[in-house]
Amino acid sequence: MTSTVTPSTAPRSATPTGWIPGTSTIAFGGDYNPEQWPREVWQDDIRLMKQAGVNLVSIGIFSWVLLEPREGEFDFGWLDEVIELLHGAGIDVDLGTPTASPPAWFWAAHPEARPVTRDGVPLGFGSRGMASPSSPAYAAAVTRIVTALGERYGSHPAVKLWHVHNEYGAPVSESYDEASVAAFRVWLEDRYGDLDQVNAAWGTTFWGQRYGAWSEIDAPRTAATVVNPAQRLDFARFTNHALLTCFRRERDILHRLSPGIPVTTNFMATNCPSVDYWTWAREVDIVSNDHYLVAERTDNHILLALDADLTRSLAGGRPWILMEHSTSAVNWQPRNLPKLPGELRRNSLQHFARGADGILFFQWRASRYGAEKFHSAMLPHSGPTSRVFREVSALGGELGGLREARGSRVTARVAILWDWESFWAQDLEWRPSVELGHRRQIETFYTRLWNDGVTVDFAHPASDLSGYDLVLAPSLYLMSAESSANVERYVEGGGTFVASYFTGVVDEHDTVFPGAVPGALSRVLGISIDEFGPLPADTAVRLASGASGTRWTDALLLEGAEAVDTYETGPVAGSPAVTRHAFGRGAAWYLSTDFTADALASVLAGAYADAGVVAGDASLAGVERVERRGDGVTFTTWINHTDHAAALPTGETLAAGDAVILRALD
Repeated sequence: MTSTVTPSTAPRSATPTGWIPGTSTIAFGGDYNPEQWPREVWQDDIRLMKQAGVNLVSIGIFSWVLLEPREGEFDFGWLDEVIELLHGAGIDVDLGTPTASPPAWFWAAHPEARPVTRDGVPLGFGSRGMASPSSPAYAAAVTRIVTALGERYGSHPAVKLWHVHNEYGAPVSESYDEASVAAFRVWLEDRYGDLDQVNAAWGTTFWGQRYGAWSEIDAPRTAATVVNPAQRLDFARFTNHALLTCFRRERDILHRLSPGIPVTTNFMATNCPSVDYWTWAREVDIVSNDHYLVAERTDNHILLALDADLTRSLAGGRPWILMEHSTSAVNWQPRNLPKLPGELRRNSLQHFARGADGILFFQWRASRYGAEKFHSAMLPHSGPTSRVFREVSALGGELGGLREARGSRVTARVAILWDWESFWAQDLEWRPSVELGHRRQIETFYTRLWNDGVTVDFAHPASDLSGYDLVLAPSLYLMSAESSANVERYVEGGGTFVASYFTGVVDEHDTVFPGAVPGALSRVLGISIDEFGPLPADTAVRLASGASGTRWTDALLLEGAEAVDTYETGPVAGSPAVTRHAFGRGAAWYLSTDFTADALASVLAGAYADAGVVAGDASLAGVERVERRGDGVTFTTWINHTDHAAALPTGETLAAGDAVILRALD
């Protein structure tokens, strides 16, 4: 050991506060990996961090082998030194547990802990990710290293946040090793109680799959043809449970050894489909998220807004942390396109506008070696004279001036229903069309709302929807009876609901409801579907309104609903295409074909009118506006994503690519 840890003299609350203790400003910084650099660089790092306005860094995330070079032998000297340097400079520490990257000695001693693919291939060492989440050896090793970290740094005044693991579920999610199979059987017994219930839930009389003993159940490995979809769905649920168990194990150790300090793990809200973040959001003390712009998409600013809105929704509207994003090029995308001047700031302020009280990057200093040496950083290879570092420093100064905005919140009156379990089921094989992937439909509807200037929350279909004027279900194939009843109550109480095609088709076991589809929503929508009508590729149908649809049609029967638009061409010409059903004090709409985001402008007009939703000024197309409200003050962020200046209704002119945050007293 080369240095010692200074103990805290101030008493701490045993319960995390819900935000970074002692912090009243917007957090700004990123991942810091001093272990990649000689000690003489560390002092330079600290100096430049102060110059850039950095006040929080994440450290130790991939440092297991340095902290425990041999099993049970610890060396904290270098980490002690780094923490003291940061603390002396007034920079807070988000201390990582390094459990996403077990050391080589662990893999040599425990080859059985390697995750196994669905095809039966054990994954090797040399990348990142984790061991099998069900491995007893991994659990024991994690407990040892996390306990050692908690005992050593749990009361250090520099440590303001614990960062468990890294991006659970990416790149490894499901594992088909023997420990996981054994744990899957235990999970099934806990969930169902007995084999008769499992057989009923999975419909095992189909293809003669009935099980007579728990030992007969395997993970749904690659087989001769499609594997039982209900079994696939339950294995996805089990995997989420197994990963969450790993997080809870570490969190509980840290809560015990570091009372009052919040514990988080970095989500990948829209980019890690194997994790049900609704269940995780209840377990973390602060929601944090990683987001990387898809550089080659011209609408990537809209996808950024979607990701930020989903993260805020997971946080229940509370402030959240953007734990990682990029200053410029992203190493692992097909082409490392750099961000244009000003884009770094726009991206960061978009996240802030939509509720982030922490803006952090991966990473502080660009690596000279390893898999991500061509990934951008706050301090690029070209050093502090670079354009990127100048922009980083300017952003740090700007965020430092937003102290009063910390804790303010975004309020939305429109929600999109989002359910990972439904997505897991919908995206399996042998659905009625290969074009039924959930993500595209959600992006289309969200794009329409973004273009209309409508701020959006995301909500689980079983959650309280009473605070929303308009709720949309662009892609909700699976619905439980609880979710179905919840939507009915919402509409009956005066809400406006819009469902797109292939929604409410199956229950939580991926079993079609009795009778005509959409069984979960037939009553509230006032329709039934005689037959699905998926369309051939690149085929369009024309509607009486002049709109056109693609990919899908339904042969609809009206059972209380009225036809708002009808098909003029296609396999169900003459049938209803868009319907509206007055239900209680509200209304439910059904869209039976696929519309572009542009076409949705007229298609959704009636639902907007029912809900009292007013689209923004068309002359400000491409200009984003989001409000955050605090105690007696509103912060309105305007971001111009166009290539021309925009005249704001406040009288200001916003240059192309520029952004401004306006403060107004309520």
